[in-house]
Amino acid sequence: MRTERFKMEREGLVEEGQEVEVSERSAVTGQYTYLVEPSIAMSGIYRTSERIKSRSGIIRKIEKTEKGFYLLVEMEE
Repeated sequence: MRTERFKMEREGLVEEGQEVEVSERSAVTGQYTYLVEPSIAMSGIYRTSERIKSRSGIIRKIEKTEKGFYLLVEMEE
């Protein structure tokens, strides 16, 4: 199992326990970012060796912070 954090700007778009799809965005530089679809939340930047292989996951927790909302998504890898 692998747990990754995604930043979400607005609350109420998803719920804990919900299964979500994850898509990969890559640049020529060998850096990757990921989206919880349909454009609900975005990851940070990952290097090639850190890439997320799974394309779906379960939201285990939604954190509310001063900077916004974060999804903790658990994926099988």
